[in-house]
Amino acid sequence: MIYDQIVLRYGDLTMKGRNRNQFESKMVRAVKHALTPFPNTSYWKTYGRMYVQLNGHPHGPVIERLKELFGIVSVSPVVSTEPELEAIRSTALKLMHSLDHVPKTFKTNVRRAWKKFPHNSQEMNHLVAQHVLPAFPDMRVDVRNPELELRVDIQEEAAYIYWEVVPAAGGFPFGSNGRALLLLSGGIDSPVAGWMAMRKGLELEAIHFHSYPFTSEQAKDKVVSLAKRLTFFSGTRMRLHIISFTDIQTTIAGCKQEHLTITLMRRAMLRIAEGVAEEIKAGGLVTGESLGQVASQTLASMNVIGRAAELPLLKPLIMMDKNEIIQLAERIGTYETSILPYEDCCTLFLPKSPSTNPNLKVVERVEGNLPNMEEMIRRAIEEREVILVSPHDASPQEQAGEEDWF
Repeated sequence: MIYDQIVLRYGDLTMKGRNRNQFESKMVRAVKHALTPFPNTSYWKTYGRMYVQLNGHPHGPVIERLKELFGIVSVSPVVSTEPELEAIRSTALKLMHSLDHVPKTFKTNVRRAWKKFPHNSQEMNHLVAQHVLPAFPDMRVDVRNPELELRVDIQEEAAYIYWEVVPAAGGFPFGSNGRALLLLSGGIDSPVAGWMAMRKGLELEAIHFHSYPFTSEQAKDKVVSLAKRLTFFSGTRMRLHIISFTDIQTTIAGCKQEHLTITLMRRAMLRIAEGVAEEIKAGGLVTGESLGQVASQTLASMNVIGRAAELPLLKPLIMMDKNEIIQLAERIGTYETSILPYEDCCTLFLPKSPSTNPNLKVVERVEGNLPNMEEMIRRAIEEREVILVSPHDASPQEQAGEEDWF
């Protein structure tokens, strides 16, 4: 059977009360943009849902795109018919006949949203099942654990018959919860943190630190590819701020406090990121830190490092295990790019024994003795390179690489 429509169900935005219209408007814009490659499709919304009219398009590619949209909790390909008993029963039977595999057990699940329909949901469950069962003598009803659940959604404008419910990204529509700045390294963790932040409705810009000539142009290109992949999910362009970190990094390395090198570098990065965030009016900084993953991500280290910034530090991965992060990176398509073997600026001058319990007063005293640090931070912000990254050609590269620092 050729499905004629797709139903999209909203996620967390259904709880937004008076702000719901604002969230739904952003959802509509996201769906409109996602449907650009499918020019014959159309869409409309009802309370709590949206519908996409396929107009001859195969449903598979459209669903694959729509299920990545933030704010949608699930999608289903449906067959629509008149909200009338015999039309519903006839269409339900046709849908069952179209299945590649006839299930051994099934149940009907009718939702009567249009209350003027003459039969209630319970009656309809029996009426539809009684019409379907005689056509499949080897199939029986199992209301507790069916192999297939035949669903009917009766609305005033139409009845929608379907069985498949495809999980989608969930969360909030992109850009509905403000703007933040993502500290984007070339590793596994930070792109995943960026995806999770976007899923909660944050519009992102990204900042990356490089130490040319110690780091290569390939390392920079790798980060651009990761940023491009993130734009696939937002459907919009992203600004990537490239910071020259060479002078600051060599100054820190020369202070002869090897065990504090990573702590001092990260504090400098946060101060630069906060300066950029203030310019772009971002309300927070997003990092890819995971508690205990490396020496500088102990609770004590994160406390000392985090004191360098006043803006909220958003850490979506903080309680996730590395395997969980890798699985999510593979699912969103950033993993193969993240493991490309191009050096990260934080791998330079890496101490043998980084401090896991730095003392804030000692760190601040060392920072105070670093020559021209304030000037270098100011110059790094002012002289940054800004790249406008587009969703087009956003497929990640493939090969093998290294860890996230942020």
